Amino acid sequence: MKNINYIKHLNGVLELFSKDNRLNPSHISLYMALFQIWNSYHFKSTFYINRAEVMDLSKLGSKSTYHRSIKQLSYWNYILYEPSHNPFRGSKISMFNFGTSNEQAVDHYHTNIETSYEQVVVPKDKHIKTGINNTNISKQKINNKNSFKKKGKQKATVPFQDNLKTSTNKSYDEPL
Repeated sequence: MKNINYIKHLNGVLELFSKDNRLNPSHISLYMALFQIWNSYHFKSTFYINRAEVMDLSKLGSKSTYHRSIKQLSYWNYILYEPSHNPFRGSKISMFNFGTSNEQAVDHYHTNIETSYEQVVVPKDKHIKTGINNTNISKQKINNKNSFKKKGKQKATVPFQDNLKTSTNKSYDEPL
């Protein structure tokens, strides 16, 4: 197969994967392993694979998961799989070109799921500004002093703080 653009094909198939709810990680991992092998064969129209090699590349540990996933990928028209049933001759694989678009993207700043390539900028000292509560710190200091004043006993736990300002004689008829 000629004129396979690695990036366009990968982007095209990943877009299809994101829209297909039947796929699970084993399908995607297996397809990526097959794509890597296809790339090493310089995108020939058909090539032969060794199950052990593909399972190692795709990180699949179960033969049944491998066979189920490769048959489903073939049935769902992501690949064309022809098993050989011969241990000395590998199974035949044909890959399809999913990166067929040669047109430039109209809006290359946003994808279809409304994300962008830009990084969100957060102030470096944000946690310092919002994470410190002076009244809570002063309560903590008072409680720590009181816990050490007890007769020879030191508590390793954090002292109780009533941050919600609840009381034992709360009237539950009042709104919060």
